[in-house]
Amino acid sequence: MRVMVDTNIFVSATLFNSLYLKRLIEKAANCYTLVLCPYIINELYEVSAIKTPEKTENMKKFLTNLSFEQVNSPDCVFENEKLFKIRDEDDYIILHTAIIENIDVFVTNDKDFYDIDIKKPEILSSAEFMNKY
Repeated sequence: MRVMVDTNIFVSATLFNSLYLKRLIEKAANCYTLVLCPYIINELYEVSAIKTPEKTENMKKFLTNLSFEQVNSPDCVFENEKLFKIRDEDDYIILHTAIIENIDVFVTNDKDFYDIDIKKPEILSSAEFMNKY
């Protein structure tokens, strides 16, 4: 099973030291195939630089020691190519990448994703993922 974890999970796990979310990420990496795209990684670095620059090194070490498959995100998506609607357009590229890369489960705590009607990937909160898998 291929699992993509959203940036907000990584932020809480690495920058705000949520042990629960670190375990979730490690579970996705060790029991399944964790998949990340450059957009998520870049967004994590940007958030780190703004919110907790002193913890950026810890976050880099965590990512370096993590087993994951990196897939490419499209550089841009034209309006007539959009697969779904989402309130925050900045979040669009992440889920679009998950769809075109055939991800099975997308884990996020961002409520903007919860009302999107797609068959795959399955969109789960961190608690839903941990309970189900």
